[in-house]
Formats: sequence, C-alpha cells, structure tokens
Amino acid sequence: MLPPILANLRIPAMASPMFIVSGPDLVIAQCKAGIVGSFPALNAREKDGDPPLLDIWLTRIEEELDRHNQANPDRPAAPFAVNQIVHRSNARLERDIEICHKHRVPIWITSLGARPEVNAAAHDCGGIALHDVITNTFAKKAIEKGADGLIAVAAGAGGHAGQQSPFALIHEIREWFDGPLLLSGAISTGRAILAAQAMGADLAYIGSPFIATAEANAQAEYKQMIVDSGAEDIVNSSLFTGIHGNYLAPSIRNAGMDPAALSGADSSAMDFGGGAAKAKAWSQIWGSGQGIGAVRAVQPAAELVDRLAAEYAEAKQALAAL
Repeated sequence: MLPPILANLRIPAMASPMFIVSGPDLVIAQCKAGIVGSFPALNAREKDGDPPLLDIWLTRIEEELDRHNQANPDRPAAPFAVNQIVHRSNARLERDIEICHKHRVPIWITSLGARPEVNAAAHDCGGIALHDVITNTFAKKAIEKGADGLIAVAAGAGGHAGQQSPFALIHEIREWFDGPLLLSGAISTGRAILAAQAMGADLAYIGSPFIATAEANAQAEYKQMIVDSGAEDIVNSSLFTGIHGNYLAPSIRNAGMDPAALSGADSSAMDFGGGAAKAKAWSQIWGSGQGIGAVRAVQPAAELVDRLAAEYAEAKQALAAL
C-alpha cells in the first residue's frame, strides 16, 4: 500500500533528481503540474562564507508551493523530495540532513549506500525514505536498514543506471516486498508509466525527458541534444565517475573522445566532496537515459506532464478495450 503522501498524485510518477539539472525552478514546476519533484541536496552549492544554499532553496520551494495551494485549493501541488548522496566522500551529508530535518522534507531519497541514521532523520520529521537500488540484494539491505520504499533503477535509466531488465528486477523485489516501489529506466511516455504499474511498480521515476524543459538547469545545447538523440546515441561507461552510467555519445565526441573506445574506472574514483574533480562528467559529458526518443521538443515542464497524463489516460483506455 502506498503511503498517503504518494497516493493522490495526478499521475503515478516522480521526477528523478538529476545532478546539476534539477533545481528549485524545475522542482516547483513539477510539483505544480501534479507529480513529485525532486533535486539532489548537493546541487545547492554556496560559495565559502555564504549561508547554506540548501536552506534557501527549501524555503523558496515551500513558500511557492504554499502560495500555489492557497490559490488553487482544488488543484494542490504534489509533494517534493530531496536526494541525499550517502557515499562516504560526501562531507556535507550530516549538515544537509540537519537542514532537511529542520524543513520537515516530506520525501527523502538516498543513493549510493543505505544509512539507518538518514532514514531515522526522515522518520523523525514525519517524512518517508526511499532508497534507489540496482539489484535485489541491495534492495533487501535497504529495507533492513529502515527504508520505507525502493526505487528500482533498471537498464536504460539515465545517470548511474543499473544493468538488469526491469522485468527481472521488479519481479524479484516484489516476491518479498509489498511496500512502495518505483521503477526507473527509459520511462518517457504515459504508456511506459502504465507498463511500469503492470510490472508491479507503484510509480514511475522519470528523469531524462525533464532535461529538455524550460526550467531545467542545463545548457541549451544539452537540451537540444536530448531532442535530437535516441536510444542508439546512449553509451554506458564507468570512466567518468567510477560507476557505470549512461551518457550521450555526441557529448563524448564533442569532448574529444571516442564513445566506442572508452576505458573504465573502478568505484574508488567516486568523489562527492568538493564536486570539482568530477565536474566534467556532468558539465561536459552529458547523462541521459535511453527513453529520449520520445522527446520531440524543449518545452515547459507543465506541458511535458500534460502530455504524460494524456498518454497515460489513453493507454489505460486502449488496454481496457483489449
């Protein structure tokens, strides 16, 4: 059964937190459109000596969504989520947890490690904790450590993607887990959202299509590359961050490398400290999932959600007719 905070969305979907790309503008637009908006806490990077930008971002998101809800009581905004990278190299984690706890963030997403203290902080302020996983083994560990739900990151997802088919991954998790389960991996249409539910997921977890939106914090060239590319333009490599991820081949070529001849890197290359060391992996080498063939134009996030909602309704109708 879904917790109440996830049960009354316009469509069963959550926007995934994308490094650099997801910020307050995009999150607010996603929530107003009726799906859960999210961003990585590490995207909020202030200059030395400035007040924590994460605190400022959360205040703005809360205030704007509150104003929207007061003006639209019949169409309230969806809740928002904050992603915490719990890898040991993230020196900001403890501070960011305190800020999110102060703001009573309703949905916490954890990545790159399951930490009981993060789940406890979410629960203490009335929130829920979702952990993203790429295998059934990691899923079991996350629930054992106190996560409320899981995000199954299957093959075809953008960024740090899993390697398993969504059919296999969702099936294995559903054999033992009946709690909140989201699916990530090449979901960019309303039909794909319905397919995720048919497989056993509760919600779809959608990222790459939102790169090509007006509110996304991405270069115009990045947005256009999403529009112009398809699944065959996606390359999987561990070179850039130490974890296997999916990237746009044209951006790799633009950086002077051959997408077909990339070396690898092991997990010791991961560094979420200052962020500068791996900035190239996200500012010059652009991540994307395989579902971008359905992205036809750069548009406002609300229009993208409108399309997904219309396609989802049409898909349900068509399936019922069968």
